[in-house]
Amino acid sequence: MKGLLTENLKLSGKKILLRLDLNVPLKDKSITETNRIEKVIPTINFLLKKKSKIIILSHIGRPKGKVNPNLTLEPVSKKLSEILGTEVMLIKDEINEKLTYKIDSIKNTSVIMLENIRFNKGEEANEQIFAKKLSKLGEIYVNDAFSCSHRSHASIEAITKYIPSYFGIQIIEEVNALKKITSEIKKPVSCILGGSKISTKINIISNLIKKFDNIIIVGGMANTILKEKGLNIGKSINEDGCKKIVNEIFKNVNKYNCKIICPLDVIVSKNIDSSGKNKLISEIENDDIILDIGKNTISKIESIISNSNTILWNGPAGYFENPLFENGTKQIAKIISTKTKQDNIFSVVGGGDTVAAINKFNLFDSFTFVSTAGGAFLEFLEGKNLPGINAISSK
Repeated sequence: MKGLLTENLKLSGKKILLRLDLNVPLKDKSITETNRIEKVIPTINFLLKKKSKIIILSHIGRPKGKVNPNLTLEPVSKKLSEILGTEVMLIKDEINEKLTYKIDSIKNTSVIMLENIRFNKGEEANEQIFAKKLSKLGEIYVNDAFSCSHRSHASIEAITKYIPSYFGIQIIEEVNALKKITSEIKKPVSCILGGSKISTKINIISNLIKKFDNIIIVGGMANTILKEKGLNIGKSINEDGCKKIVNEIFKNVNKYNCKIICPLDVIVSKNIDSSGKNKLISEIENDDIILDIGKNTISKIESIISNSNTILWNGPAGYFENPLFENGTKQIAKIISTKTKQDNIFSVVGGGDTVAAINKFNLFDSFTFVSTAGGAFLEFLEGKNLPGINAISSK
């Protein structure tokens, strides 16, 4: 990959257009979680040491091409200034020649941030004219936003046609980690998949079945499989019309010699605010709601992880946001993190809910690699080509 660390680039005094994903969660314009900001610090520090001029392009939310004061990057620029220990000036100017002249006058090692790039209609439309305007603001373009790289947007894809383009440190780490999961596998390799809808992850499952030894399915996805297998799941969350999907999964399992593991027992309750009871799958009543995995299932997962050299985890085991039903997700996190530290297995954790869970349990730094990407992470696992990766790799 054409990266900052692999190419012999002259960066001193150069204007670097740095595309980052700083789409962090906000509450009343205050940042509630900073993982995405912290992950890009190595690339920014590298460019500062090289005495570059850094122009950050990023976004928050989906303003749909209109200026929305509630989606300003101002809180992000302030937080980034705090972390870097240097001013990150937010510039709200229109992208035109005047802005180009303003950027030309900034000093080396300056860091500026343009206002939410999605305030411009040309961004999400991947307009060539807008991309060309953007490119004139800098001399070198660096994409360090893996989590946006599944989008064909102007600051991700089209811009690479008009300016020398490279990958940042973070994006290369992300791709290399996922390649070790999907292409350079150290077997045995196991995957834990959670979440509510199996239909959204059928392509991932189909792709991984060919390469993985074990796929453990938990959460609402597991409920759907159990229901299609004729088991009672009570009033639990599940997805209708998935018989064909479930049959396809088990047909491929037999073809590729991969094992599918579903919960043996679960934690159920009559409502989401009452404490739960551990029940075998065969014991579930019509008014039960499955809210977590049970102790036997946790033991089974621990056994599989103990005999694996590579682990991928995407999706919580249950309603972890409620402390009454967090144990399954918490134990999975602890088991993987312990195995990673003690036996040096390769563990990759990704997806918004999963990252939220490991943050909750203070285990963010306990895995080989944590992906803060959502859609890009999942599409890579499906085997899809990502526009933001291809745009630079193909040149």
